Amino acid sequence: MLLRTRTAADIADAEITPQATYRAFQAQRRRLADPALPSRRQALAGLGATAALAAMPAAAHALTRLTAVHTDYTVPDREVTPEAKAQSYNNFYEFGEDKGDPAQNAHTLRTRPWSVKLEGLVKKPQTVNIDDLLAYRPLQQRIYRFRCVEAWSMVIPWDGYPLSELIKFADPLPSAKFVQFLSLADSKTEMLPGGIDWPYSEGLRMDEALHPLTLLTFGSYGETLANQQGAPVRVIVPWKYGFKSAKSIVRIKFLDKQPSTTWNDLAPGEYGFYSNVNPAVDHPRWSQAHERLLNTNSVFPKIVPTLPFNGYADQVAGLYTGMDLRKFY
Repeated sequence: MLLRTRTAADIADAEITPQATYRAFQAQRRRLADPALPSRRQALAGLGATAALAAMPAAAHALTRLTAVHTDYTVPDREVTPEAKAQSYNNFYEFGEDKGDPAQNAHTLRTRPWSVKLEGLVKKPQTVNIDDLLAYRPLQQRIYRFRCVEAWSMVIPWDGYPLSELIKFADPLPSAKFVQFLSLADSKTEMLPGGIDWPYSEGLRMDEALHPLTLLTFGSYGETLANQQGAPVRVIVPWKYGFKSAKSIVRIKFLDKQPSTTWNDLAPGEYGFYSNVNPAVDHPRWSQAHERLLNTNSVFPKIVPTLPFNGYADQVAGLYTGMDLRKFY
């Protein structure tokens, strides 16, 4: 029998392990070997451990299954993005500026204990424990389009309940017109690169925050959020660019004026307060008319047209009646 030995020239590009995958795998191997960092991955042993870790390029740090009711919120014309891709290609500047950095670095984020402060223009400011928040309403699984301002997109099943439920619980005063979300800023557990005034801040108009599509989110793919996705709690606003969906929230403030928000403060000519997905309004440095759809394991993304309001125009366009969406971008 003639055995043919493959050379480097015989290996197709598609077979080569991406650098980010290899780096994440190596990071997990180091974590497994460190007794000071226990992980459920330690339950894996021998060759089975190696195989299992290799199949998980972006470590899902101590994920827990969630019980969520499936809903009619689906994206019938697009496949769901593979979970490994959704957890290995992330923007989370608290843990680095490259797409693979959050998956590699966010293992330092500690999501217990955790609490969220409800403050500002509310009848009774209070602090809510994350587990009480998680159990406050039944979780729903909603499959949403997710569109980054950088012109790439995914389709992700998120697990949570309408943000409006928490707003009702907070009991804001009639004078509250905006909601601000402030993320964790902890130099002991986060990298916090320079050039940004931490903590990360985002905001919504009150009617946007109360809209049924706006989701207070605790998980994805039926599990708790991976650290690099903004664990343990974030918001998802599917008709806006992804940076509007604040991660790792520790404070929610109710205000009578439009709050300062991180990217709008940094570059107001590039990142508007509203930042609704709009293919007719380009970013100053690239077109928003199309997007790279990352919903397969292929290294070649599919290029698809971007839809107004990310495909949710029928539900949300009425929020902006009479507004010049080029001015209020």
